[in-house]
Amino acid sequence: MKLGPERWRRPQGPEPAGEAAGAAAAEETPVPVLPGNATELNGMILEASHPPPSAGPTQSQPSFPIQPVAPPPPGSIQPRETWGGKYEFLLSCLGYCVGLGNVWRFPYLCYRNGGGVFLIPYAIMLLFTGLPLFLMELSLGQYGAAGPITVWKCCPLLKGIGVGMLLVSSLVSLYYNVIIAWTFYYLGMSFQSPLPWSCDARQNAHLCQAQNMSLGNASRISASEAFWNEQVLGVVHSSGLGDPGAVRWPLALCLLLAWLVIFLCTLRGIHSSGKVVYFTAIFPYLVIIVLIIRGATLEGSIDGVRFYLSADWSRLHSAQVWNDAASQIFYSLGIGFGGLLSMASYNKFDNNVIRDTLVIAIGNCCTSFFAGFAIFSILGHMAWRKKVPVGEVADTGPGLAFVAYPEALALLPGSTFWSVLFFLMLFTLGVDTLFGNMEGITTAVIDEFPSLRDFKRKTIFLGALCFGFYLLGLLLITEGGIYWFTLMDAYSTSFGLIIIVLFMCLGVAFFYGVSQFCQDIVDMICLCPPWCSKLVLYFKACWVVVTPGLLLFILFYIFLDLSSTTLHYGAYQYPRWGEALGVCLGVVTCIQIPLWAVVALCKESGTLADRFRKAIHPLNSWRTTSGRDLSHHVIDVPYTVNLTDHDFTGAWPPQSSSEA
Repeated sequence: MKLGPERWRRPQGPEPAGEAAGAAAAEETPVPVLPGNATELNGMILEASHPPPSAGPTQSQPSFPIQPVAPPPPGSIQPRETWGGKYEFLLSCLGYCVGLGNVWRFPYLCYRNGGGVFLIPYAIMLLFTGLPLFLMELSLGQYGAAGPITVWKCCPLLKGIGVGMLLVSSLVSLYYNVIIAWTFYYLGMSFQSPLPWSCDARQNAHLCQAQNMSLGNASRISASEAFWNEQVLGVVHSSGLGDPGAVRWPLALCLLLAWLVIFLCTLRGIHSSGKVVYFTAIFPYLVIIVLIIRGATLEGSIDGVRFYLSADWSRLHSAQVWNDAASQIFYSLGIGFGGLLSMASYNKFDNNVIRDTLVIAIGNCCTSFFAGFAIFSILGHMAWRKKVPVGEVADTGPGLAFVAYPEALALLPGSTFWSVLFFLMLFTLGVDTLFGNMEGITTAVIDEFPSLRDFKRKTIFLGALCFGFYLLGLLLITEGGIYWFTLMDAYSTSFGLIIIVLFMCLGVAFFYGVSQFCQDIVDMICLCPPWCSKLVLYFKACWVVVTPGLLLFILFYIFLDLSSTTLHYGAYQYPRWGEALGVCLGVVTCIQIPLWAVVALCKESGTLADRFRKAIHPLNSWRTTSGRDLSHHVIDVPYTVNLTDHDFTGAWPPQSSSEA
C-alpha cells in the first residue's frame, strides 16, 4: 500500500499517556479496525485505498502485529561525498587521463607508425572507441551514484565486471607507484651539479670517452644508461625473473614516501584530492609549454620534430598501426579501471556528462600530441650533439623518461633546473593517475561496506591498503625488480582489461538495454543544450555495433601478438613460466565475470531461464541511488507491519496498481 500524506490523519481524542504505554499497547493488542475504510495504526488513521467490501457474511479481520524498529543512530553511516565544484571533477579526470603514457608512449608510437599519418587512425579510434566508452563509464557512475561494484545493481549478473575493475586498478596501483618512487629518486639526485648521469660527472668520464671513441656500429653504453641500470635499478646484479636479489633501500624509502603522499592526499577522499589537482593537473601543462619553447631554440630541434611528424602513408595498410592507435586511446583515457566511474559517481545528478566527455577526452589526446613536440625537439638536439640519427636516441617507456630524456637535459645549459622541472612534471603526471586508481579501489570497497565512510574506519582501511601495497611493491624495487615490473605492465592491462570493457559495453547495450541507458542519459542532461541529446543517437549506434567490433579487433590482435612473440626486457628473454604467470594475471581479472554471474544465478529461484531474466533485471535500489531527492515522495515510518496471505483475501483485496 502507499502511505501518502493525503492518506493519514490523526484521530480525534486524547493523546496516549506516555510512550511506554503506547509501545506496550502496540505490541500486545492488534490494530483496531475502524468502521468504513480506515484503520488505526500508531495513533494515526490510515484510510484504505480500495473500495469498501460488499455486504456478505461477517468475516473476522486479521490482526496486524506491530514490531517497533529502532531507527539508525544519527551519524552512524556518513552520507556520500560530492565534488566541491565542477572544475574539481574536470581537473581530476583530466589529471587521471593525462598520465605518463602521454609523454613516454604516444610520441614513440607516432614516429614508429608513420609520423603524422598516425593521427588519422588515432582520431578514428577516438571517435568510435574512446568517446563512447568514456561516456558510458561516466554515465554509469553519475546515474547510479555508486562505485564500480555497487553500480551493477543495474544488472546483477555483471557484478563481476566491477570486481574485475577493482583487481585491475589494484595491480596497476601496485607497480605504478614504483614509477613515482623512481621519479622521487631522480628528483633528489637532480639537486646537484653536475648531474650524476651527465658526462661532466667524474665517475662517468671513462664511459663518455669510450662512447666518443667508439665506431658507429660498436656497442655503446651512455652515462645515463649506466646510472639507470647500475645505481638506480641494480639490474646488473640480477640474472633474471627468478633472481630478484636484494631490495634497493634508497628506492624503498622513495616508495614509502610515494605511498605516504598518496595516503595523505586521498585521506579525505575527493575533498582533499579535489583540491590537490588544481596544482597537479595544471603544472604539467606549464612544464610542457616551457620545454617546447626551450626546445625550439636549440640547434637540431627541427630534425627531431621532422622525425616525429614525417608522414609515411603506406603505414595505413598495416593492422599494427590501427591496433596501436586503438590501444593508445584505450589506455590513455583510463577506460575500464573503475577510476572514471568512481569519480563520476560523486557528481550531481544533472551534470552535463556529454560535455565533460568531450572536454576531457579531446583534451587528453591534444596533450599527447603537443607533448611530442617537447620530447622530440630536445631529442633532436641531443642527436645533433652526438652526430647520430634521431632514431638512435628515441625510446619509449622508462627508457625514455629515465635514460634518453635525462641525458638530453644534461646537455642543456642550466641542466639542474631543467632536470628538476622535468621530474616534477613526471611526479604530478603519475600521482594524478594514481589518485584516480585509488579512488576507484576505495569507492568500490566503501560503497559495498558503507560503515567505512566513518573517518576513523576509513583512515584505518586506507592506511592498511597503502601499507599493503607498499609491502607488495618491495618486490619491484629489488635488483631484479625491473623484470617483475615489466611483466606486470605487459599483462595486467592486456587482454583481461579488454574483455572487461567488452562485457561492460555488451551488458549495458543488450542486458540493461541501450534504449533505457540512453534515456537515463537524457534524464540527466534534460536541462542541457539540444545538441547534447542529439549526440546520444550517435553514441547509441557505437555501443551496439561499432565499439564492440573494434574491441574484438583489439582483443584478436592481442592474442595474436601473445602467441607469436615473446616478452623481452633489453636482451633478457622471459622464460615460459614467467609468461604463463603474466597470462594468469590477465585471467584472474576477467574470470571474475563468469564467477560472479554464477553467484547471481544461484541467488535467484526458478528455472535457468527464470534465473537469468531475474539476474539481468535492475534491483529496486538501483533507481533510488541516482542521487535524486525522493524525500518528498516517501514517508519513513519507524514500524514494520507484517502481513500474511489472509490479509490479501476477503475484505482486503489488493489493487493491481498498489505498491507494498
